[in-house]
Amino acid sequence: MNLPFRIARRYFLSRNKRSFISIIALIAMIGVGVGTMAMVVVLSVFNGMEDLNRQIFKTFDADIKISPAEGRRFEVSESLLKTAQSVQGVASVTQVIEDNALARYHDQQTIVRLKGVDSTFEHRGQLDTALIEGSLRLQGPNGTPYAVISEGVRNALLISLEDYLTPLELWYPRSDRRTLNLTAPDAFNQVTVRPGGTFFIESRYDDYVIAPLSQVATLLQYGNQRTSLEVQLAPKATPGTVQQRLQKALGATFKVQDRDSLNADLLRAIRVEKLFVTVTLSMIILVAAINIFFSLSMLAIEKKGDVAMLYAMGATQGLVRRIFLAEGAIVALTGAILGLLGGIGLCWLQQQYGLVSMGMVSSLVDAYPIKLVWSDVLLTGVIIILITITVSYVPARRAAKTGRLVNAG
Repeated sequence: MNLPFRIARRYFLSRNKRSFISIIALIAMIGVGVGTMAMVVVLSVFNGMEDLNRQIFKTFDADIKISPAEGRRFEVSESLLKTAQSVQGVASVTQVIEDNALARYHDQQTIVRLKGVDSTFEHRGQLDTALIEGSLRLQGPNGTPYAVISEGVRNALLISLEDYLTPLELWYPRSDRRTLNLTAPDAFNQVTVRPGGTFFIESRYDDYVIAPLSQVATLLQYGNQRTSLEVQLAPKATPGTVQQRLQKALGATFKVQDRDSLNADLLRAIRVEKLFVTVTLSMIILVAAINIFFSLSMLAIEKKGDVAMLYAMGATQGLVRRIFLAEGAIVALTGAILGLLGGIGLCWLQQQYGLVSMGMVSSLVDAYPIKLVWSDVLLTGVIIILITITVSYVPARRAAKTGRLVNAG
């Protein structure tokens, strides 16, 4: 054990009496510990929220989405589908038409986000965990078209899946009329489907109606045009690699995006919030650690005679400076270690027992999601070290100079 740390440890452990300096050091230690624990927990909550959002995206969004680089729709051909399907790592390709439409049921009506998908959608199994009633089917045994509706649409239209006599009507303005009179009986195309299942994910998906592609293409008069192709990957395929392969195979005419790219704005917002919270908590820890500054300054005055004796025995300014730096490090790091252990313990308890609830009846998870990332623990430790050096250097330097002057006098 080196000499500066040994002397600093002796100063730290020898404070048996309740002196004012000891109280300030204890306050500094507690403040650093609480701030460290808060930082570990809060950063882990942000990690958990990011993972939760990715889980939500995975429930509804495809692994990769192919859309036109310009415009809203494009012509689909057999060669295009074969090209996409032949790319290594692609398990299935779903044709999609998506647009707004008017939905009516009995005397109720509302604007919905209509999504037409082909038969491959049923085999993807994405909505299985989000279904709260009915089943995920788009066509009955006798060819009857079915729709899977969100809980928001069901509540808005008061739909009953047990009512087999009342269909769900979908309306869309006709595109072949030059002058659109909304009151004319032929101003809209209309198709009917039977509600077959209800799903709930979160509010952003609460206006969706998923229906057979053929019905939606007829309603919207799209013909062979589609708004996108959704790609489901093979089990061991890497999204980034398959995305690059698809982009190369399809060319610049199409835009190929993975799930994170489709939701980049939300994920970026979470990371920015996490950054600002990290800076804010660092400032709070710095304010708490300022007590170390006062504690060391007062300790330097109290130990002025000891420092002078060390100089008389041949100590250098660097040695004395390192003693007080080590003293500040012991106070700060003791609080930091206790805070890290407390933060890790709280994260573990939340993961195991869900101590803090989300407070939402219809949430996908009951408790706040949390994910402990060791790089965040390391980052917290680095921040504590930098703050400790910052608040300890000035009083350590002053102690070295003061003690030398006393010895010289």
